[in-house]
Order: sequence, then C-alpha cells, then structure tokens
Amino acid sequence: MAEPAALLHVEGLSKHFGAVTATDNLNLHIAPGELHALIGPNGAGKTTAVAQIAGELRPDSGQIVFAGHTITDWPIQRRVKLGLARSYQITSLFPQFTALDNVALAVQAHQGHSLRAWRNAHRDPRLREPARLWLEKLGLAGRDEIPAAELAHGEQRQLELAMALATNPRLLLLDEPMAGMGSEDSQRLISLLRSLKGDYTILLVEHDMDAVFALADRITVLVYGQAIACDTPQAIRANEQVRTAYLGEQDV
Repeated sequence: MAEPAALLHVEGLSKHFGAVTATDNLNLHIAPGELHALIGPNGAGKTTAVAQIAGELRPDSGQIVFAGHTITDWPIQRRVKLGLARSYQITSLFPQFTALDNVALAVQAHQGHSLRAWRNAHRDPRLREPARLWLEKLGLAGRDEIPAAELAHGEQRQLELAMALATNPRLLLLDEPMAGMGSEDSQRLISLLRSLKGDYTILLVEHDMDAVFALADRITVLVYGQAIACDTPQAIRANEQVRTAYLGEQDV
C-alpha cells in the first residue's frame, strides 16, 4: 500500500529487455508538492522508469500507486485523466501549428475533446485565452502566433512545458528538459521550474547537475536499474557510493 503522504508510490518495479535489466526492484515515493530528481549514468534505467510510470511500458513486476489508485495496468489515457503529464527528451510538438494552437490543443484535450477537432482550438476563445495565459506564464508572451517549428530550441522546451501544465497535472514527469540547451536557455528553464515548485509535484530526470542541485528537494540515484541512494541534495553530494558510481563524472 502507498504511504499516506505519497502522491506517487512505486514498489518493486522491474523491467527486463532480454538479458538487460532496465529497472531492478525499484522503489520510489514522491510527496505532494515535491520536486524529486531521478539521476544516474546513461543506461541506468531512468527513462524506462518514467515510461512505466506514464504507462508507455508495462512492468514485468511491481506496483505503481498514484493518488491512491493502483495504476500499474492502466492505459496512458486513464493515467492522464487522473493527472499524469509527461515531457520527453525530444520535443513533442505540432510543428506546423502556432505556439498558441499547440497549447490550445492541450487545453482541449484536458477537457476531453478529440484532437481531431483542432479547428475548434484555432477559434474557440474558451481554449485560446487559457492557452495565452500559459504562454505568458512560461515566458513566451508575444510568441503565440509563431509556428512551433520556428521557435528556438529553448522556446520549444518552454512550449512543451506550457502544454503539459495546460492539462492541469497532479504529477509532472520531465524527461531531460535541459537536453540540447545552452547555458542561457538552461538558466531560464531552471528559473521557470523553480517558480513552479510547491504548486506542482514534479519528477525530474536530468543530467544537468547544476539544475538538479538547484531544484530538487530529494534525489534518487539510479545505477544499473537499482536505486542506490535517495536523500536530500546535500546528502547525495556527500555520499561516497554515489560519487564513485556517478557524481565523480560530474562537475559538482
């Protein structure tokens, strides 16, 4: 059973791809309002863990409890309706649509309408006004009529985050949101995520250790699919096992 204080509780999660064990008896719990970082070397199983939480991969064993519901076998759409939202390592946008249309579509999807009715999102002020507010909140004011494909990479990441937030998530799964960003864009996104702390529960997968240590309330370190430590940023930074397995490679 989930701990009373946990919004997300993962217990004994395992996933194998042939002889490769991607997640190995993984336990994870995230409290409401927490920003929890999941870190580890390439191939540690971080994205596989997130994919299982999001419903894109079915675990071989273990249990996932979210908001008091056991969702281990739920399809993606049912998890989204309960309040799970995910961003990806590679931006997932409608490139030919404007920034405003992209977010309006996310608002529309949250209201339970088919994305095939996208023309409504293009015209309906009940969708476009909330979308415009999200763009402003995410630092994209004045960029609403720019096609997503023409936005800078950092702006595309901001747009993807606006789309995720437009679904009113209870848990936001962010898979390497800083990937491919320069220093200035990364700092801008760190500031945006810091502004969301407390209002949203976030699971952050990230290789940018400056971002992780600036943002996280707690950090879980994954190595070969196993969680070798879960603690505060200060304790993780000082953990010799973690430094040997991973942080020794990083400039921390």
